Amino acid sequence: MSSDGTLARVTYLPGVTPPAEASHHEPGADAGDTPGGSPVHTALSNDEQARRAENVSMHALTRRGMSRWELGQVLLGRELEPHVVEAELERLERVGLIDDAALAETIVRTQHERKGLGRAALVALLRRRNIDQNVIDDAMVRLSADDEVARAESLAEKRAAQLRGLDHDTAVRRLSGYLQRKGYSSETVRAAVIAALPRHPSGVRFR
Repeated sequence: MSSDGTLARVTYLPGVTPPAEASHHEPGADAGDTPGGSPVHTALSNDEQARRAENVSMHALTRRGMSRWELGQVLLGRELEPHVVEAELERLERVGLIDDAALAETIVRTQHERKGLGRAALVALLRRRNIDQNVIDDAMVRLSADDEVARAESLAEKRAAQLRGLDHDTAVRRLSGYLQRKGYSSETVRAAVIAALPRHPSGVRFR
């Protein structure tokens, strides 16, 4: 401290950075950072990208079946080069790990049997997964008109039990809406509703 009570100026040895200047250095910054603070990423080689694509694919496919398009979107989202993604998809198709035709058939069978989805709903589901229309058409051939009518009638009969106490017109309207949301055609809905809710003098008759 000087004689007037002020602090004496500090003199730093050569090579020592004053604290004021050191404070401008961002925490965590290093020689590999860009001036703006963003880290420099080293581009992966084609072989490294191919290995990464395989790892990502295997992890994704263990969770659920995926269409070719869906898996392609996952891989592209990992910042892999398009040609690497295409090569990986072709590899997976060759070994049968992605197969849009088999996937479409499985979806049609399971969603029709378990959830009672009709033709329109099944087609919409397959399109959302970007499956080719020709593949969709082939899968839908396996769902016969008789199978669809029988499934609609089964759903309608079960649903009718929940409509007790409603007047006939209200019950018909609600049951029709339910079947339409399941993806059944107007003709199929009409037939299923008539079978499940026959008009009766005393109101709605349930089986």
